[in-house]
Amino acid sequence: MTEKKRILLIDNEAGLCRMMEQILLDHGYLVKSFTSPQKAVEEFKASAWDLVVSDIKMPGMSGLEVLQAIKAKQHDIPVIMITAYATVDMSIQALRKGAYDMLTKPFEPDELIYRVKNALQQRQLLEENRELRAELEEKFRFENIIGACEGLKGVLERVGKVAVRDTSILITGESGTGKELIAQATHFNSPRREKRFVAINCGALPENLLESELFGYKKGAFTGATESRCGLLEAANGGTLFLDEVGNLPMNVQKTLLRFLQEKEFHRLGDTTPTRVDVRILSATNSDLKESIKQGFFREDLYYRLNVVTIYLPPLRERPSDIPLLAAHFILLQNQKFKTAIKGFESAAMRILCAYEWPGNVRQLKNVVEACMAMETGEFISNDTLTQFIESDPGRSAHPHGTQQVDLDVPYSTALERFETDLLISLLKRHCGNIDLAAREAGMNMVTMYRKIKKYGISKEDY
Repeated sequence: MTEKKRILLIDNEAGLCRMMEQILLDHGYLVKSFTSPQKAVEEFKASAWDLVVSDIKMPGMSGLEVLQAIKAKQHDIPVIMITAYATVDMSIQALRKGAYDMLTKPFEPDELIYRVKNALQQRQLLEENRELRAELEEKFRFENIIGACEGLKGVLERVGKVAVRDTSILITGESGTGKELIAQATHFNSPRREKRFVAINCGALPENLLESELFGYKKGAFTGATESRCGLLEAANGGTLFLDEVGNLPMNVQKTLLRFLQEKEFHRLGDTTPTRVDVRILSATNSDLKESIKQGFFREDLYYRLNVVTIYLPPLRERPSDIPLLAAHFILLQNQKFKTAIKGFESAAMRILCAYEWPGNVRQLKNVVEACMAMETGEFISNDTLTQFIESDPGRSAHPHGTQQVDLDVPYSTALERFETDLLISLLKRHCGNIDLAAREAGMNMVTMYRKIKKYGISKEDY
């Protein structure tokens, strides 16, 4: 059942106040009305109301003063101002002080309800956006990137340092290693987190479409351009643009992108007026750009503009200790999505998993886990199920590329606790026991840091 919206009504005219209260009650709202603006402001509490409707001209305390007082207590609550003396100057004042809408007396009941519905809908959209942003920020916290090997820890430490600096980063590594995930984590741990993260695969579009997608175009710029359109650079204004497979950029697009990185402006196709935007560029490639430069396929000056800092993601075959953690994580996600109860891989199947080369890296592992779960009928994914999707080589060691041993019989939760404990201790050591600095680098607040220290029994002797 949908929760009723709560409206605070303020008007010194008792008759009008009762009439508006009844109209709102008849439409299913919860309403509390005041004829005294001072009393209404005194009793107003943040998060107790969804909307405020207030008259402007009232004795003792004007509606604009009410607006300021309420906004000081809860800045995001929508306020509709009512007046019989609407002027342009008064409307501008009210809107500048944070009013959502103005309603002029006399008005019909339908108009009141229409304005109220609009204000409440806007509030709901803002709340949904905040929730989505909070969910994304939580998802892309560094502590939520699964992995326990030293190579990945080093990557996350490096990313944590450069995320807060507004500099260009080139992320390198084989296909499927999680380059876009690192780019997203960089964005959501940067000062630009409130703005958009926009991604484009530079190898997925033909040359003519790629240029217009990135930079936009003016009406009439080419056949079919019936209206002007902004590109992804403009869409990412204030935020981050991620160029995946940047090595596939055509030369003409490289030239335009270089100009933007140098001048912070570009021209839409067919436009003579430059467009200025504030965008951070992150890029990724699985190819050797230095070799592309030698062969004349990539501009050297653009390479150095994009490659201020390089982040290299190791392939999964060099991270065998991460394979059980990642597999358990993907199983958990699939169980949640499909309401299944797969507990993990049988020990023999896990040995095959850890010995496999994983040419498609983490992406391939995720796909294999999902495929196995679709076929498995038991509680644990068996050897027979797994070998339908990857080849087993019994002659290979389960740890062909690393010295870190993987305890295949340890539950996922235990392995994750060990990883978090080791990470927190190393951060505390690096910052000489300064919990505030360690928490910042880990991308968590102080309360969470203290809670985890207590949870894992970490003492000062440990760091």
